[in-house]
Amino acid sequence: MRRRHFIAGLSSTTVALPLAVHAQQPGKLPTIGLLGQSTRAAASEWVAAFAERLREHGWIEGRTIAIEYRWSEGRDERSTDIAAEFVRLKVDIIVTSGTSHVLAAKQATSAIPIVFATAGDPVATGLVSSLARPGGNATGLATLADDLAGKRLELLRELVPKLHHLAIMGNVGNPFIPLELQEVQTVAEKLGLDVQILAVRQASDISRAFETLGDRADALYVCTDALATTNRIRINTSALGARLPTMHGSRDYVEAGGLISYGPNFPDLWRHAGDYEHRRGAAIPPINGSVGALGRSFT
Repeated sequence: MRRRHFIAGLSSTTVALPLAVHAQQPGKLPTIGLLGQSTRAAASEWVAAFAERLREHGWIEGRTIAIEYRWSEGRDERSTDIAAEFVRLKVDIIVTSGTSHVLAAKQATSAIPIVFATAGDPVATGLVSSLARPGGNATGLATLADDLAGKRLELLRELVPKLHHLAIMGNVGNPFIPLELQEVQTVAEKLGLDVQILAVRQASDISRAFETLGDRADALYVCTDALATTNRIRINTSALGARLPTMHGSRDYVEAGGLISYGPNFPDLWRHAGDYEHRRGAAIPPINGSVGALGRSFT
């Protein structure tokens, strides 16, 4: 089955943060602690977009700013350790993505500003108090991925007309994923689909999930998060072996062998994270209560 590409638009919500500029020690460059949710190779396009946007604002790594890169490889316990390390290093700002990683950073510090390039539902998962008045030390961009479940299933049914049994794989250790699982299951049942949830918490659970599933599904819906991103080739290889068409939330899953994706343009979100960092470094006053409608590409 040929892979198809879809383009659509989404209003992605931004939340404002009252950021204060820290006084810099003489000779010390402002330092970003970048907590990557997967691996450097997997996130290379995203991080490159972030760095490019910083350069456009005049922030040159090694000259006007320093960046400490750390990669959690999809493991929540590692993100906790990295966040604690950034606090010890006294970085000026933490940049990350994904609900679990933002929560790890928030649990590590209430003083260091946190910018998240992506997060599912920042209010429902406790990242911010509200979109209008987030409070705290975290701000960023929300994908609200659970709201897209209906469109993803609609597209999947067009590609798989005989779809009756749907498997949904998600990392239930991520606070946002149960929200998406619930939304996908609700929509699927309204469409008359039988649903089987494949709950995973670590990489070793993925193979067992496929073994448990056997041949009892016509397609697989994969919830996007750090664990799935890090293991997307493994997931797609197993799905291909089981002759299961897959629906994903990010284009890079399709590039790793998946059938189709419908979701935000993640490099673009990371570019906007660079805008947030520039505002912080340039001491631009925040616009409290702002909600930005940002164009998004879908694949």
